[in-house]
This record gives sequence, structure tokens and C-alpha cells, in this order.
Amino acid sequence: MSTRKRSLHCVGDLDPAVRLGHPVVDRYLEFVEARARRNTLLATASDLRVFFTEVDKEPSDVSVTDVLAFITAQRSPLFDGKVIRLSDGETGLSARTIQRRLSIVSGFFAYLVMVGDIASNPVPRGLATRRARSGRRSVVPLIRTPRTLPKILEPAEVDALVGALRRWRDRAMVEAMVLGGLRRCEVLGLRIQDLHPAEGRVFVADGKGGHQRLIPISGRFFRSLGEYLERERPSDAPTDGVFVVLKGPRRGQALSADGLDEIVRYTRQRVGLSHATCHELRHTCLTRLREAGMALEALQAQAGHRSIETTRIYLHLSNEWLADEYARASALIDTQMLEAVAR
Repeated sequence: MSTRKRSLHCVGDLDPAVRLGHPVVDRYLEFVEARARRNTLLATASDLRVFFTEVDKEPSDVSVTDVLAFITAQRSPLFDGKVIRLSDGETGLSARTIQRRLSIVSGFFAYLVMVGDIASNPVPRGLATRRARSGRRSVVPLIRTPRTLPKILEPAEVDALVGALRRWRDRAMVEAMVLGGLRRCEVLGLRIQDLHPAEGRVFVADGKGGHQRLIPISGRFFRSLGEYLERERPSDAPTDGVFVVLKGPRRGQALSADGLDEIVRYTRQRVGLSHATCHELRHTCLTRLREAGMALEALQAQAGHRSIETTRIYLHLSNEWLADEYARASALIDTQMLEAVAR
């Protein structure tokens, strides 16, 4: 589908920044805009742009063959195969990226099926296979994604990172993630009225999926936050957002996600850390809480996970938990063997 063949078609009040110029695609983006967060809308528009740049056809003409060819193209080596990912040794896009794009594309075609524009979704759910013994059919995913453990920071690395932050604002934001387990978007979404320092808690009004929660955070965060609000935050800031830009033409306006990423990246490089991202800070917090004995259900509430299965990954990240469980089971086995020998 070439956008050159189409005039820019305005659909409702769709944000011009995400409009792709095709009436059918833009109608779907308007549908997404009405029911999803802006980041989801931007990701959807970006992935659909990638797909229809590769598959230059009208949506109604896309076939299963086109989708499979798209997968092959996404797996092709980047930069003539000269760049290899250290994580898995591959040269194309990661399996997770391809799977995400397929999910976005499948959602688009599912929408077209729902509104009656096409008869079936050209994105296969997987490859059907037959088990040798039972004869039952099962579905093998088109893209297999390895389940990898997220990286976390050691206590000394966290201390070095926090100690190198030059502003109380930056320290408070990092501590919200590493002490409270907040997501980057949740930190930036905090409002003045969401802070409850007397209770030692913050209200997350717009968590992932639009879910809300009230969670405790260490007093260290509130001390840094108090210093920031008293010394640095402009008194005439036009927003009720907690964290704002401190200098320049955007002074007093809400800090962006790119701005927070840049603060963490610059500080990490300055202290010589090989890795430290906002998401890793969150993972570090939740891992340490689990190692300290926090119940899995409590950890789920703190993290804002909708499913307990998502929280279970922190069992594997917690080395002490695994070591303790192994020691307990191993001691039981040894006792049983000794009893058997004695009999």
C-alpha cells in the first residue's frame, strides 16, 4: 500500500502525528486512539507503517503469503549482517520485535473482519501440527520468543547511580523506580495530589492498562521529593504534574519520557555502569523486595501486575529464594536417604 497513491485523508480528529494517509488504516488508528494510551497509539501507527511499507498492497488484498514474506524480511540481517546482537547472536530484528509487529498487524485485520471489510484475518495464529501419539492438533507459534530474565543492578551500582544525580528532582524520580517499583510512565504521570507523604504512599492514577493503585514508598523518596519541591520546582509551573523541566523554553512544563531516559543514560555513563535503564531500576526494586521476603501477592499489588504469573518471574530473579528452596529440598532428600540406609 503506497501512501503516494492516496491523498491525505482526515479521519475525525485523529492526531496528525500518527495519521498514515490511508482512509482504512487511519480509521483503525482513530479506533485505537479512542480506547488506548498514546504510547499504544504511536506504536500501532509505527508498526503498521513498517508493515505497509514492506507489503505495498491495499489492506483487502493482503494474503497469508504476504504476511509470511513480511516475517522473512524482518528476520533478514541488518546492516549487511555486520551487526550481531550479543543476547542471541542473531543479525535481524529480535523475535520480540517481530512478534509485537505481528500482533499489531493482526489486530488491524481483526478490526477489518469485525467491521465487515474483509472475510478473514491473513495473519495466521500459528502453524498447525499433529501430535504423534494422541493425534490431536496443536498450534506452533509463528515466532518463538525466548523468555529471558531482566537485568538488575547490584546495591553498589544503585548507590553509585543515585549518588551521581545532580538534582533532587532526578534523585526523586530514580528513587520512585528503584524504591517503589514504579514504571517510567507512572513516575512522569504523578500529580501533586497523588502524593501522600504523611502515609508514606503515592497514588498511581494512570498505571499500565489504565489501572490505578495506592502503594507505599520508602521515606528516602519523600525526603528527596520534599527537597525538590522546596528548592527546584518552579512555583509558577502551569501543570499539576510533579516532575517538570527546570530550565530552558519548556521550563515548568511536564518532563518527557525522553528527558527522563536521557538523565538516567547520562548519569549511568558518567559513573561507568554498563547498564541501567528505567525498566531495570523497576526490576531491581521488585527483585530486592522479593529477596527480603515480601509475599508474592503483595509484590503483585506493588508492581501493578494484573496477573500473578507476571510477578512469578521475580522468584527466578531472587537468588536467595532459589538457594533457600534448593537447600531445604536437598536436606529433605538427604534425610530420606539416610533413613532408607538405616532401615
